[in-house]
Amino acid sequence: MIRSIQEIIYSIPAILLAFTFHSYAKARVADKLGDRTPRMQGRLNLNPLTHIDPIGTLLILVFGIGWAKPVETDPRAYKNFYKDDLKVSLSGPLATLGVAFVASIVLAILNIIAFKFNIVGTIMFVIMQMTKYVITINVSLFVFYLLPLPGLDGFNIFRDLSPKNFYKYAEPMLRNQFLILIAIILLAGPIIRIPASLILDLLNWFIHLILTIVL
Repeated sequence: MIRSIQEIIYSIPAILLAFTFHSYAKARVADKLGDRTPRMQGRLNLNPLTHIDPIGTLLILVFGIGWAKPVETDPRAYKNFYKDDLKVSLSGPLATLGVAFVASIVLAILNIIAFKFNIVGTIMFVIMQMTKYVITINVSLFVFYLLPLPGLDGFNIFRDLSPKNFYKYAEPMLRNQFLILIAIILLAGPIIRIPASLILDLLNWFIHLILTIVL
């Protein structure tokens, strides 16, 4: 489904933040654990241009599904292969969740400012809408990244937590990556929606709590 121009504009900050912090977190954690690959490839910074893939970014803005530039790592550099690789794999999704949490605080502050100073108008509305998109998209990507499918962090997390079961299912999954991609396009929305809605409800509760205390 092609998004409207308005949706695309509102999504731009959310996508840039999500891809940047997800990639940076993985690169930073890998570097701290002894893998210098991300450092040598210049991934240890918060410049979005370092982390976005032009085609993947365009596709996610227009169609709602895309990708960032992969963070290449060498798990052989870790002292504890599975334990350290798990930390790297979890760091990316947790970073996107962190972005959503910070954006929730920002949204609460914007509401307080708008109420206290009676600020209404197009600019404040657009900023609030963009902040809401940051929250929603980053929460959705957090859940999406955790799916145990090839190319996603969840695939590596599955391997690190349960190597025996992973190697039992990994080969057929890798062999059928194209079919899995089609399934993701068709079914990811419903699969992601339920857990994402639960997290968004918690963040909305947090925002309302702040507003209740302050206002």
